[in-house]
Amino acid sequence: MSEQGTILVVDDTSSIRVLVGMIVRKMGFQTMEAGNGLEGMARLKELQARRQTPVLVVTDLYMPQMDGVTFIREIRKTDKTTPILMLTTESYPEKRQEGKAAGANAWMVKPIESERFATLVRRLTQK
Repeated sequence: MSEQGTILVVDDTSSIRVLVGMIVRKMGFQTMEAGNGLEGMARLKELQARRQTPVLVVTDLYMPQMDGVTFIREIRKTDKTTPILMLTTESYPEKRQEGKAAGANAWMVKPIESERFATLVRRLTQK
């Protein structure tokens, strides 16, 4: 399968990063991982230094040091186009609205159902 780009996976739970990574690598993507929003910003800077942009950012909502909404707001200060998927245990409409207002393009509630997740990734990464 041809290389389709890099997906940045930001979640403080390593098992979620591993699962998301397995799913998207089977789809032909590379992954870059971070355990919180601050690390996620550092990974984005690494990609920018190589003149690359992720084709998708997948982020959790609740993380230490920098939560997902703050992370999304930071991304959107300089990048208005990269799709962002909020992947979280949170299902309250108010939190969804907060994520959308920050710049999230999609919201999925954990636990991850692999085929549904893959379908959403395909939709978000279509050129």
